[in-house]
Amino acid sequence: MGDISKDIKSKFVNNKVKAMLNIIYTANWINSVHNEFFKPYGLSPQQFNILRILRGSSEPLKVQEIKARMIERAPNATRLMDKLSDKDLIKRLPCPGDRRVVHIEITDLGLALLKQIEANLKDDLLENLTEAEAATLSDLLDKIR
Repeated sequence: MGDISKDIKSKFVNNKVKAMLNIIYTANWINSVHNEFFKPYGLSPQQFNILRILRGSSEPLKVQEIKARMIERAPNATRLMDKLSDKDLIKRLPCPGDRRVVHIEITDLGLALLKQIEANLKDDLLENLTEAEAATLSDLLDKIR
Protein backbone atom coordinates (compact mmCIF):
# COMPACT_ATOMS: atom_id res chain seq x y z
CA MET A 1 0.00 0.00 0.00
CA GLY A 2 1.06 3.56 -0.62
CA ASP A 3 2.24 5.90 2.09
CA ILE A 4 2.23 9.57 1.18
CA SER A 5 5.02 10.27 3.66
CA LYS A 6 7.30 7.92 1.71
CA ASP A 7 5.93 8.86 -1.71
CA ILE A 8 6.73 12.55 -1.32
CA LYS A 9 9.52 12.08 1.25
CA SER A 10 7.99 14.43 3.78
CA LYS A 11 6.73 14.62 7.35
CA PHE A 12 3.60 16.47 8.38
CA VAL A 13 2.80 18.83 11.24
CA ASN A 14 -0.37 16.91 12.03
CA ASN A 15 -2.80 14.38 10.57
CA LYS A 16 -5.14 17.02 9.14
CA VAL A 17 -2.35 18.49 7.03
CA LYS A 18 -1.33 14.96 6.00
CA ALA A 19 -4.93 14.09 5.08
CA MET A 20 -5.40 17.28 3.04
CA LEU A 21 -2.20 16.73 1.08
CA ASN A 22 -3.09 13.07 0.64
CA ILE A 23 -6.47 14.02 -0.86
CA ILE A 24 -4.81 16.40 -3.33
CA TYR A 25 -2.06 13.90 -4.15
CA THR A 26 -4.57 11.09 -4.68
CA ALA A 27 -6.89 13.27 -6.78
CA ASN A 28 -3.99 14.14 -9.07
CA TRP A 29 -3.03 10.46 -9.33
CA ILE A 30 -6.62 9.52 -10.24
CA ASN A 31 -6.76 12.33 -12.83
CA SER A 32 -3.55 11.06 -14.44
CA VAL A 33 -4.90 7.51 -14.64
CA HIS A 34 -8.20 8.74 -16.11
CA ASN A 35 -6.48 10.97 -18.67
CA GLU A 36 -4.43 8.00 -19.88
CA PHE A 37 -7.50 5.73 -19.98
CA PHE A 38 -9.57 8.15 -22.11
CA LYS A 39 -6.74 9.14 -24.48
CA PRO A 40 -7.28 6.23 -26.95
CA TYR A 41 -10.95 7.28 -27.23
CA GLY A 42 -10.01 10.87 -28.08
CA LEU A 43 -11.82 12.17 -25.00
CA SER A 44 -11.01 13.89 -21.75
CA PRO A 45 -12.63 12.76 -18.50
CA GLN A 46 -14.71 15.97 -18.60
CA GLN A 47 -16.00 15.17 -22.10
CA PHE A 48 -16.88 11.66 -20.93
CA ASN A 49 -18.79 13.23 -18.04
CA ILE A 50 -20.74 15.45 -20.46
CA LEU A 51 -21.69 12.44 -22.59
CA ARG A 52 -22.87 10.53 -19.52
CA ILE A 53 -24.94 13.50 -18.34
CA LEU A 54 -26.62 13.74 -21.74
CA ARG A 55 -27.27 10.00 -21.92
CA GLY A 56 -28.89 10.11 -18.48
CA SER A 57 -31.23 12.92 -19.42
CA SER A 58 -34.65 12.21 -20.88
CA GLU A 59 -34.40 15.35 -23.01
CA PRO A 60 -31.79 17.68 -24.52
CA LEU A 61 -30.21 19.98 -21.95
CA LYS A 62 -29.14 23.61 -21.88
CA VAL A 63 -25.40 24.19 -21.56
CA GLN A 64 -25.91 25.74 -18.10
CA GLU A 65 -27.72 22.62 -16.90
CA ILE A 66 -24.88 20.41 -18.15
CA LYS A 67 -22.33 22.62 -16.37
CA ALA A 68 -24.34 22.41 -13.13
CA ARG A 69 -24.34 18.59 -13.26
CA MET A 70 -20.66 18.14 -14.06
CA ILE A 71 -18.41 16.47 -11.50
CA GLU A 72 -15.63 18.91 -12.32
CA ARG A 73 -17.13 22.34 -12.91
CA ALA A 74 -15.29 23.22 -16.10
CA PRO A 75 -15.27 26.90 -17.02
CA ASN A 76 -14.47 25.74 -20.54
CA ALA A 77 -17.57 23.52 -20.89
CA THR A 78 -18.58 25.27 -24.11
CA ARG A 79 -15.18 24.48 -25.65
CA LEU A 80 -15.48 20.86 -24.47
CA MET A 81 -18.88 20.66 -26.17
CA ASP A 82 -17.45 22.24 -29.34
CA LYS A 83 -14.97 19.37 -29.53
CA LEU A 84 -17.70 16.78 -28.90
CA SER A 85 -19.82 18.40 -31.60
CA ASP A 86 -16.89 18.37 -34.06
CA LYS A 87 -16.64 14.60 -33.48
CA ASP A 88 -20.43 14.21 -34.03
CA LEU A 89 -20.85 12.85 -30.48
CA ILE A 90 -23.36 15.56 -29.56
CA LYS A 91 -25.55 17.95 -31.50
CA ARG A 92 -26.82 21.41 -30.78
CA LEU A 93 -30.51 22.12 -31.12
CA PRO A 94 -31.70 25.72 -31.34
CA CYS A 95 -34.54 26.59 -28.99
CA PRO A 96 -37.59 27.56 -31.05
CA GLY A 97 -38.83 30.02 -28.40
CA ASP A 98 -35.51 31.77 -27.74
CA ARG A 99 -32.74 32.00 -30.34
CA ARG A 100 -30.17 32.73 -27.63
CA VAL A 101 -30.74 29.31 -26.04
CA VAL A 102 -29.21 26.11 -27.38
CA HIS A 103 -30.00 22.62 -26.19
CA ILE A 104 -27.48 19.77 -26.39
CA GLU A 105 -28.26 16.13 -27.08
CA ILE A 106 -26.11 13.05 -27.42
CA THR A 107 -25.96 11.40 -30.86
CA ASP A 108 -26.11 7.69 -31.68
CA LEU A 109 -22.35 7.85 -32.26
CA GLY A 110 -21.92 9.33 -28.77
CA LEU A 111 -24.05 6.56 -27.26
CA ALA A 112 -22.03 3.91 -29.10
CA LEU A 113 -18.76 5.41 -27.86
CA LEU A 114 -20.06 5.39 -24.28
CA LYS A 115 -20.92 1.69 -24.59
CA GLN A 116 -17.45 0.95 -25.92
CA ILE A 117 -15.75 2.94 -23.13
CA GLU A 118 -17.87 1.48 -20.37
CA ALA A 119 -17.12 -2.05 -21.55
CA ASN A 120 -13.46 -1.31 -20.74
CA LEU A 121 -13.92 0.95 -17.72
CA LYS A 122 -12.96 -0.70 -14.46
CA ASP A 123 -13.27 0.42 -10.88
CA ASP A 124 -9.92 -1.12 -9.99
CA LEU A 125 -8.52 2.15 -8.66
CA LEU A 126 -10.35 1.28 -5.46
CA GLU A 127 -9.56 -2.43 -5.53
CA ASN A 128 -7.67 -2.24 -2.22
CA LEU A 129 -10.85 -1.08 -0.45
CA THR A 130 -13.70 -3.25 0.75
CA GLU A 131 -17.26 -2.08 0.08
CA ALA A 132 -17.51 -0.95 3.71
CA GLU A 133 -14.23 1.00 3.46
CA ALA A 134 -15.38 2.62 0.22
CA ALA A 135 -18.63 3.68 1.91
CA THR A 136 -16.68 5.11 4.87
CA LEU A 137 -14.31 6.97 2.56
CA SER A 138 -17.22 8.41 0.61
CA ASP A 139 -18.95 9.50 3.83
CA LEU A 140 -15.75 11.16 5.10
CA LEU A 141 -15.26 13.02 1.81
CA ASP A 142 -18.89 14.18 1.97
CA LYS A 143 -18.27 15.37 5.53
CA ILE A 144 -15.36 17.55 4.36
CA ARG A 145 -17.62 19.36 1.88
